[in-house]
Amino acid sequence: MTGALIGFVFATGVVLAYRGWARNRRPALTDRLLPYLRDVHPQSVAVSSSQSAAAAVFGPYLQRGARTVGNVLGGSASVASRLNRLGTGQTVEQFRIRQVVWGLCGFGGCAAVSVLWLAGRGSASVSLLVLCVAGFVGGVLGCDNALTSTIRVHERRMSEEFPTVADLLALAVAAGEGPVTGLERVVRVCHGDLASELSRVLADIRTGMTVQRAFDGLAGRTGVASIARFAEGLAVAIERGTPLVDVLHAQAADVRESSRRELIEAGGRKEVAMMIPVVFFILPVTIVFAFFPGYIGLHMTSGM
Repeated sequence: MTGALIGFVFATGVVLAYRGWARNRRPALTDRLLPYLRDVHPQSVAVSSSQSAAAAVFGPYLQRGARTVGNVLGGSASVASRLNRLGTGQTVEQFRIRQVVWGLCGFGGCAAVSVLWLAGRGSASVSLLVLCVAGFVGGVLGCDNALTSTIRVHERRMSEEFPTVADLLALAVAAGEGPVTGLERVVRVCHGDLASELSRVLADIRTGMTVQRAFDGLAGRTGVASIARFAEGLAVAIERGTPLVDVLHAQAADVRESSRRELIEAGGRKEVAMMIPVVFFILPVTIVFAFFPGYIGLHMTSGM
């Protein structure tokens, strides 16, 4: 087993060294032209910047694996929509590479378990190979589920921050400031996920986009209904010249009422789960404390 592992590692190193030498011996046309197109092509900066040895060796393989995973799973439009909702600036290709890395981690963990099993039992099995493949698939799908969970947490935080941000913006507008100026003041004061989304809106406005289109973009990419209504209401109010203060206060009150209603509904759904500790823990202890003294008294009376 030790000799097989040493031979496998040595053969892998030889293959990687030969592939790297064959690839770098004659650079491709894109690698030679991209450093001169730094202001035109977005990948030229990444190509011209200094890369680590690990990225230079394993980067092409990860990109190839990312393309393969994307072709097998599909749904690139859904991934792009979720990444846009998250607002991290990550591309679909970067997310696919992260999926491949998660899959390799799962494959490595299952391979380590398989090696320990082979060392202890000494007999190979097809189920171990299936376990390694399942580890890779589980890592890839786990990365996708982690993205969905991150978006859910991100949008819940935005919903929690929305009433405060709406009230602050209403106060700024009531004090005589314009919508964009009041939005800049709120972004400087607040810190959170919603403030980051509003910063993206301000960045779009500063780059020449109209205020209405910027808020329409926020309403289109967010998955929170209250914030989408907030952005659409601001866009309509700015376009038609309606008072913003009443609109903002009404939307903040609606969100608070919706949060209160959701809390009451969650309490109603958790009522059965709240009965579990009462029935299985508190009630048996109460019964023991109530009947145990009488049980001891009966034993003492029967003994006398």
